[in-house]
Amino acid sequence: MFEIKIDDARYWKSCVDSIVSLVDEGTFNIAKEGITLKAMDPSGISMVSFTIPNKAFSKFEIEKPTSVGLNLDNLGKILASARDGEQLVMKDSGNKLSMEFVGQNGKRRYKLPIIDVKKDADKEPKIAFESNVEVKSDFLKEVLKDANLLSTYVSFKTDKNAFVVAAKGDAGELEEEHQGNTDGIKKLDVTKASAATFNLEYLERIISASPAGASIMMGLKTEEPVKINYKIGDAELSYFLAPYMAE
Repeated sequence: MFEIKIDDARYWKSCVDSIVSLVDEGTFNIAKEGITLKAMDPSGISMVSFTIPNKAFSKFEIEKPTSVGLNLDNLGKILASARDGEQLVMKDSGNKLSMEFVGQNGKRRYKLPIIDVKKDADKEPKIAFESNVEVKSDFLKEVLKDANLLSTYVSFKTDKNAFVVAAKGDAGELEEEHQGNTDGIKKLDVTKASAATFNLEYLERIISASPAGASIMMGLKTEEPVKINYKIGDAELSYFLAPYMAE
């Protein structure tokens, strides 16, 4: 049995948006410390790891650790109905998740079936990254938008002085070079020059829920998965995306 209350239902929507952008079902593991979820996207080229501590909730009561498997697409649709100032109370109700929105004009309740998720994600890859880049979310979104004008893939390259974004397609080529410690690049830590290419749509989906002005950490190693981290309030998101390997 558990009962969890969050004072800002729209905040919980933002958290779930960061997961549902990649996966359509997943298992929330609820323990006294908080809630975690780890899942692979259906294609198997990306994964998301989500963690939110119990302090993010105004009420967090749980008798014993429990797992709640949900259709995340349906959960996201329900959370999209959240209105300004509404609280959200979640509790188990047999084999369903009860969700009650509480606002000035009354309450409304939904129940979502708890499902058996086919497979949780494996452990996170262990990669000794050659480059760690801290960027502002707005900057990275703009950079990916530039690349999207010409290609469906984007390349990241680093050396000790620069972070380079490149895209190439039938319509033309793009190369943007950015120095460290600028408005967009907050930190550039390079032990070895790195270069890798990634699916642009997946990158855009991964960072779509990052708040305006947030810091995004990127771990890069030549032809290895990229690791992307950012926070939404107290919630922490970690993503891995496999590189594109030309045939």
